[in-house]
Amino acid sequence: MVSAGRATGAAALAVAASWGALGVALGAFGAHALADVVTPERLVTFETAVRYHLLHALAAALGAVAATSHPGARSAAWLLLAGSLVFSGSLYALVATDVGGFGAVAPIGGALMIAGWLRLAWAGWRAVTPSGGPGPR
Repeated sequence: MVSAGRATGAAALAVAASWGALGVALGAFGAHALADVVTPERLVTFETAVRYHLLHALAAALGAVAATSHPGARSAAWLLLAGSLVFSGSLYALVATDVGGFGAVAPIGGALMIAGWLRLAWAGWRAVTPSGGPGPR
């Protein structure tokens, strides 16, 4: 029987891998189909969205794998995925619609990604200092 925590970590890994696959597909779409359709500025925005999308899919997968021995990493994986979805998703929407308001949503995703990285750092720190005190001597 699989524990609830382990199942959640496995789910995070599956979502992160699927999110990564989507990032590759969107990157290919941008490279081959968008250049003649959007302005050069919007193409740069799309490339930024894809870059953060893929980087944070990998980071979330790392967090999901790390969660097998560091439970706090599981929440880091979900924060990284949520942040990537909001950040990159808002930029994709900006490029697709040319509605500037979508760009205003990106910082929320950025804050979630930062929180995910900090949560992953905290999980690692807790692994070497279970008492929460100063590190090993």
